Amino acid sequence: MVLLVAVTAALVAGCGDSESGSNATNAATAPSTFTDSSATPPTDALTKRGAPSSDAGVTVSGIRIGHQPGFDRVVYELGGAGTPGWIVQYADQAVQDASGKLIDVAGNSILEVQITGSAYPFDNGVTPYSGPDPATDPSAPGVAGVYRSAVYEGTTQSFIGVHADRPAFSVSTLTGPTRLVIDIATPE
Repeated sequence: MVLLVAVTAALVAGCGDSESGSNATNAATAPSTFTDSSATPPTDALTKRGAPSSDAGVTVSGIRIGHQPGFDRVVYELGGAGTPGWIVQYADQAVQDASGKLIDVAGNSILEVQITGSAYPFDNGVTPYSGPDPATDPSAPGVAGVYRSAVYEGTTQSFIGVHADRPAFSVSTLTGPTRLVIDIATPE
């Protein structure tokens, strides 16, 4: 029995990934860092796309920002069902879906993040992110801010202000909990 408890505790402790960081609501007072020895800096700035799972109905519940040698990381924490899809690309202007309203985004470049397979919070019961807008973290020198926007027709739109001129970036997902991860190259 003791062995079973020890094994279970070890498995639970190992269920997360090697990333840690502050929630953006605390970013102004507690800079975040993370350690991910397997991660490498991104190598291109081309548009990235991924398809959501057929059962996707996710809502952004948190935004975290961190730094690793060679890149900054923006993490969208997601609640709800399934796994998200995405379209991430540089934009000349930050134009809000549906309204066409221009959003003033700090930095030299604007990275538009569209999280597909999104659901309205009242449809999936997930408490949506309500932290700072924009979310910032002084420990991540390449990210000027992460700007949130509302869900529209199954897509959550967000903008990342980047200090450099369209640096390379990569997009991936993590589970336990579900997250959309964007790494943005920084000069070291």
